[in-house]
Amino acid sequence: MYIKTFAFNPFQENTYLLYDETREALIIDAGCLFDHEKLKLIQVMKEHDLELKRVINTHLHLDHQFGNRFLFETFSIKPEAGIEDEFFLENVVAQARSFGFKIEEEAQPLGAYIIENQEIKFGNTVLKSLHVPGHSPGSFAFYSENDNAVFVGDVLFKGSIGRTDLVKGDVDTLILSIKNQLLPLPDSVIVYSGHGLSTTIGAEKRTNPFLQI
Repeated sequence: MYIKTFAFNPFQENTYLLYDETREALIIDAGCLFDHEKLKLIQVMKEHDLELKRVINTHLHLDHQFGNRFLFETFSIKPEAGIEDEFFLENVVAQARSFGFKIEEEAQPLGAYIIENQEIKFGNTVLKSLHVPGHSPGSFAFYSENDNAVFVGDVLFKGSIGRTDLVKGDVDTLILSIKNQLLPLPDSVIVYSGHGLSTTIGAEKRTNPFLQI
């Protein structure tokens, strides 16, 4: 599996473009907001002759789903996410205004719900969904055992964890999600977060101050 990472929108959210030798592709957390970001994503897809098959979300906070409507209008592919986060799609124009910037269109509705332990397939690649609530109630991580990688959204960061002061966030639930769902993965698994640099499961076990209790 090949991984292309883009830092998009004012929140510098990590959008991940995944593809394999079949040239089938999947996008995790389409955060492209501005025209130049959308063009960059399309350009990379064209350069690698990719066919987009699925658009999935780790969660549905504003910055992680800005590009879902653009991708639907371009490829006729509806996003998939956890049902518990669907309420975040309401009134995104007003949500954006509260953060000091303007968008013109409301959120793209979901096409399907992701559930625990679901196999999400594209090409010869399989991702397994892991329900990891706490940052948001419907947060999911996506684990590729064959590629030794897990995409965790805003649940776990290098040396930190996701914020829990947003709607329906809960710090105790988040810590349990990380310890029960992510830390049992092999230490060598690379953690791709929703913002910032990647890390590994082993590094976070040893050094993350929020996980030493």
